[in-house]
Amino acid sequence: MFDSLAEKKFLLKQLVKRDLTSKYKDSVLGVIWSFVNPLCIMLIFTAIFSVIFRFQIKNFPVYYLSGRVIYDFFNHATAGAMYSIRSNAYILKKIYVPRYMFAIGSVCYEFINFLISLVILFGVMALTGAPFQITTIFAIIPILLLIVMIIGVGLILAVLNTYFSDVGHIYSIFTLILIYASALFYPMEIVPADIQMIFTLNPLYIAITCFRDTILYGIFPDISSLLYLAMFSVMVFAVGFLLFRIHEKKLLLEL
Repeated sequence: MFDSLAEKKFLLKQLVKRDLTSKYKDSVLGVIWSFVNPLCIMLIFTAIFSVIFRFQIKNFPVYYLSGRVIYDFFNHATAGAMYSIRSNAYILKKIYVPRYMFAIGSVCYEFINFLISLVILFGVMALTGAPFQITTIFAIIPILLLIVMIIGVGLILAVLNTYFSDVGHIYSIFTLILIYASALFYPMEIVPADIQMIFTLNPLYIAITCFRDTILYGIFPDISSLLYLAMFSVMVFAVGFLLFRIHEKKLLLEL
């Protein structure tokens, strides 16, 4: 399925370009909203939770934003991939286009938004006086593993949502719970010890923790955490790949 991905770079670029231009087509500020929207959301949440947790977390703005950018990337990319088949049904019914290209295109589009969010994060770090750690270069490791996981989850959701439209509603509830299960805005120390083990099984929490270690704390991520994230990501990707390959030709019949 993915053996011809490199040969379809032009198509992938056009899908990402279409998403970028269509989102802000009639907007006065256009693509500038890609910076303004996440910045406003981040500032509002940071202002609120800085008051609540200001005595418990050092440099809370960076702590919160470093977790938020990872969560938003996962949430928006998987949701976009989930709806990619249904939302492009009119194209798929007219011409042959590899189905997976739409899911991959959604992930690439959200990756661009993620990079924009990183610019905002680094800007906040500069404003708050947070030191830029040399270990920041290792942030690429959890990010790459996260991308692998996102593609796998996205492919699974794309198939399920094509057969069952209720999947989107269920997933929105799941991602809402995921906000609180990933320690975005509170320290792990306030979680009861017997429950903390549950958090360590959450791969998104692991990705956030590894990312924070490199960005905020200047340490290399825990090896066991990276191995767990790697195994989970590869496993989910394999399941998504196989599921999509099995059902790829049947998806149009369900649209």
